[in-house]
Amino acid sequence: MADNELVESHSSWFRGWLQWSPTSVTMLRAAEKKILSCLKSAYRGWYVDIGPLVGPADKIWTISLNQESTKTPILLLHGLGSGVALWCLNLDSFAATRPVYAIDILGFGRSSRPTFSHDALVAERQLVNSIEEWRREIQLDKIILLGHSLGGFLASSYAIHYPDRVKHLILADPWGFPERPADIAQRYSVPLWVRAIVYVTQPFNPFWAVRAAGPFGQWVIEKARPDIMKKFSSFVSGDVNVIPQYIFQCNAQNPTGEAAFRAMAASFGWAKHPMIHRMDTLRKDIPITVLYGSRSWVDNASGELILEKRPDSYVNVQVITGAGHHVYADKAETFNRHVIEACILADTGDTRKILSMQTKSSSPTDELEEETSNTESEENISATNSTNAISHPFPQQKPSS
Repeated sequence: MADNELVESHSSWFRGWLQWSPTSVTMLRAAEKKILSCLKSAYRGWYVDIGPLVGPADKIWTISLNQESTKTPILLLHGLGSGVALWCLNLDSFAATRPVYAIDILGFGRSSRPTFSHDALVAERQLVNSIEEWRREIQLDKIILLGHSLGGFLASSYAIHYPDRVKHLILADPWGFPERPADIAQRYSVPLWVRAIVYVTQPFNPFWAVRAAGPFGQWVIEKARPDIMKKFSSFVSGDVNVIPQYIFQCNAQNPTGEAAFRAMAASFGWAKHPMIHRMDTLRKDIPITVLYGSRSWVDNASGELILEKRPDSYVNVQVITGAGHHVYADKAETFNRHVIEACILADTGDTRKILSMQTKSSSPTDELEEETSNTESEENISATNSTNAISHPFPQQKPSS
């Protein structure tokens, strides 16, 4: 079997469903290849065999850029329903100075799709251990770990369990941090009919409707999320439909990764075991950068809570103006800049240099929207900034004796 091929076995009902829906590993590979062909940097794609970790023979689809660089490598973990190709707006920037690795998390994209535990903590640990087995196979010593949404949740758990391997933890609009409010329906004025739909669909995986639509699944994505195509239109000029095609193919396969997510989730927006309660167990010397979108549905108040739990550690929380949940794509240039600054910190440990870089302006005022901050002094908020720091990124230093 070639390095870029993966054969999956499915139950008879799933094979029957595949005949109804225009999907295959080959179609997913073709859509990914078309997106990544727009990169300026050369990339390599291959399967990393991590052995019988969850299933009998698990493999993780991996792409890499600039492997020759001696700088600290960065590993990218995507969010729910995504895959390596949706980092396309970020890969060239990151690869300009260091090795870049992106993986399809086990159970997603082109990686193996084993059956995960139905227990939330066990499923989480299975996913985290798969990342560690991947690192061992690649033979990377230390990494900068960047995770978006679900990937941010897993990146945090990985850093807690394997602190010796993480030089900097970067969380992009991370899922699963806050506690689920007990009065959520009243707090957010959720209509009764919405609550009824949520209740009825609880037993299903998040993207069940896309798969149920069969040959119309891609059309459903195009109509439900036209903003997705717009985010990437400048990158894949001439064929914007390849983005919903790729997302459809990622989510039309056997949804074992989604099942793991559902096992870990109390509901779509909250985790059964919120990560915020565990951040004080993360080793103090691991720096954290958190990047939120100002228009995201993710509550950025968790950034403040991380600060409270890590008073003696480096924590830099930024809210990127005008960005939604897909902060890495909505404001890619600003996002890339913050990530590169965090990478410089990982390489040099020069916090003063990073602080001076963070105060530079970067965007015209017409991109701004009003935001408030309780923890930043007024003189540090510039009318030309495209990001708003909601925290000072450095702990107060005690005078040396």
